Amino acid sequence: MTNTGSDRTAARIACLAECMTGERFETLRRAASLRTHYMTILAENTYHPQNAAALVRHCEAFGVQEMHTVETVCRFTPSAAVVRGTDRWVDIRRHGSTPEALAALRRAGYRIVCTTPHRESCVPETFDVARGPFALVFGTEHAGISDEAVAGADEFLRIPMCGMVESLNVSASAAILIYMLAERVRRTVPDWRLDAAAQQEVLCRWMRASVKDAEPILERRGLL
Repeated sequence: MTNTGSDRTAARIACLAECMTGERFETLRRAASLRTHYMTILAENTYHPQNAAALVRHCEAFGVQEMHTVETVCRFTPSAAVVRGTDRWVDIRRHGSTPEALAALRRAGYRIVCTTPHRESCVPETFDVARGPFALVFGTEHAGISDEAVAGADEFLRIPMCGMVESLNVSASAAILIYMLAERVRRTVPDWRLDAAAQQEVLCRWMRASVKDAEPILERRGLL
């Protein structure tokens, strides 16, 4: 075959589209068109499976295609009852340590933004989303962000409180910040979406995960 990679991906999408309803295909296509790599999150040693699942669901709900984890103390194991299959739609990148994760994110062009109430920092309304891609770092439920994350941070971000509570748990904090910042990114950053090739690649992977016997179907068409 002489097809380019993009042509081959398009052919796979067309093939698998024959195996699902038009409504289902449009749901997947629309979701892929609203995905972003402009922002991502890094979760350090998320202990509770419910919180791990909530982080995945927040990313999926608000269009963050990729999240990162550090698992030096405990595995990142989303509760199946809470994640409800949304981990099929979000790319989870696992790292051996916080310094390794931060280095990988920097190589990819991200600013490191640690979420903590203990530093003088900006708030969601004043954080400069347009200054470049950013990774939000969320610490463990009990100890917060690690010393390595603090040392490697470019900026700090906090959710202001007006009650007696000093901070929210990681799931609630992530929901607020991911929603607010993703919304601001979509309104103010021109190129926040995945590019066309990346959208097609994501859509194709989702369709392969959705269609029963997708691999044999593609093999019969010579599209594996």
